[in-house]
Amino acid sequence: MAKKVLNVLLLSMFFIGVVSTNSISVAQSVDPFGKYSEPVVLNIAMSVAPTLTLPPGDNLENDQYTRHIKDNLNIIIKVAWQAASGDNYTQKVNLAIASNNLPDAMTVYTPAQLRQMVKFGQLEDLTEAYNKYASPAMKTMMKKAGKLVSSAVTFNGKMLAIPAINVPEDGYHLMWIRKDWLDKLGLKPPRTIDELEKVAKAFVDMGTIGISGPQSGGLLYANFLAATNNTFGFDPIFSAYHSYPGFWIKGADGNPVYGSILPETKKALAKLRDLYSKGLIDKQMGIRKDSAEPVVSGKSGIFFGPWWMGYWPLPDAITNDPKANWQAYAAPLDEDGRWTPHLGTPANSFTVVRKGYEHPEAVVKILNLLIRDESKFDFTKGGIGLYPLRVPMAPLDEGEVTVKAGKAVLAGIKKPEDYDVPQYDIYKLLRQDVRNIKEVKLKPYDRMDIQYWNPKANMTAWSRWYSLMVGCSPIYAAKSITKPVYSLIYYPTKTMETKWATLKKLEDETFMKIIMGVAPLDSFDKFVEDWKKLGGDEITAEVKEEIK
Repeated sequence: MAKKVLNVLLLSMFFIGVVSTNSISVAQSVDPFGKYSEPVVLNIAMSVAPTLTLPPGDNLENDQYTRHIKDNLNIIIKVAWQAASGDNYTQKVNLAIASNNLPDAMTVYTPAQLRQMVKFGQLEDLTEAYNKYASPAMKTMMKKAGKLVSSAVTFNGKMLAIPAINVPEDGYHLMWIRKDWLDKLGLKPPRTIDELEKVAKAFVDMGTIGISGPQSGGLLYANFLAATNNTFGFDPIFSAYHSYPGFWIKGADGNPVYGSILPETKKALAKLRDLYSKGLIDKQMGIRKDSAEPVVSGKSGIFFGPWWMGYWPLPDAITNDPKANWQAYAAPLDEDGRWTPHLGTPANSFTVVRKGYEHPEAVVKILNLLIRDESKFDFTKGGIGLYPLRVPMAPLDEGEVTVKAGKAVLAGIKKPEDYDVPQYDIYKLLRQDVRNIKEVKLKPYDRMDIQYWNPKANMTAWSRWYSLMVGCSPIYAAKSITKPVYSLIYYPTKTMETKWATLKKLEDETFMKIIMGVAPLDSFDKFVEDWKKLGGDEITAEVKEEIK
């Protein structure tokens, strides 16, 4: 009997091996870029900037991106609906979810929306479509990103979305400062909070804004639900005090605690209140319609933001004033000389397909095409954000590899053609990058001040290389003194669905009033008490269970 069982098991294993091998063979024979013989129509939702301008004759259904998709894949893009980027788009997605009226596919920008659609059973299982049709480059990036990304889109063993794979650099918030003003005043870039205050005062004494702040509707700091890419917030100032408002961190007792209710946050708020009262922070903070305007018009000397400021708003700033030498620094540091930023998850936006759509693999193919051909597009004819269903996908080390390659080409150690090898296939922009760096970077190649660049030669190339060389390089240079902090979770718990909006409003209003001097600093203590009573304690218990 035992021998019979053994034979059956061996036979089963043989057949499993045959099936697995055949499955791999089939998957490999499928073309990730295969063009449909008959047109496939895909109705999508789009997030569009209110200031969008397209070349004459182009529209959202007929531009360089949709034409490229049609020519290569025979997929016809139709826009079911569009909304202004930001809150407007978020609200329209929420309405689509609530009414169970989803387009064939769309991109959502919060884990909460993804989980809502999963909860209501609205999404198509993309497991097979991904396994069969995802390009080698997409699969390599997913593998490199690891469980932090794959687990964000996997529910009960099913892949229900294609995740963004954001470079970790998106989570770092740097100090951007007018170095030409520093040079004029004979000052060095500030490294500490005290030095930052002195520089801000010197700028204000020149008749400018010292430190820009968030605009109306902007964030004082990134949070666990929107953990990266915050612009004009005060993230680095909070972090210098080891304050992580909006993040769930490990408390002194080892249990999760919400960073906004800790003493360190009160201390950071006290400093911001002091800076504001001295006129060193923009007096129109929180009510200004556009925080980028003073940067563009040369009226502000310091702001905080991620590495990619070379894409926005700096092109407009240097167009207005070619001598505006904006440089980025990993600062301010904490009292021990360490840089202690908070970081996000690599997966914070998702492309989803409605349940029942006939061609889910079409969405995978569209994203394959983006990865392969992004460097071919002309961003002056519409930014890459207009690419249908785009989620950013990049190897986690893309920034560092690109900076290293750029420096090697500038130094003459490498030639651009040295990067035309399979090893660099997943770095989708690298081959184009190394070919155009000398077009925009002037000698001396090791100096990054604005006078050693030529943005007029190729503004698209300048935006990328300036963002990388000026925006990313400080992150890499500070590695030895960097102590990053991550949130324990990056998605909402059950009670948050009904109570978080109230708690967040309470937090935002209290903190803004404290900073602007409308409420006393000790109103922080009342906020903590109210926050805990209004659902904070209940949510904290849920976070603890989630982590378990």
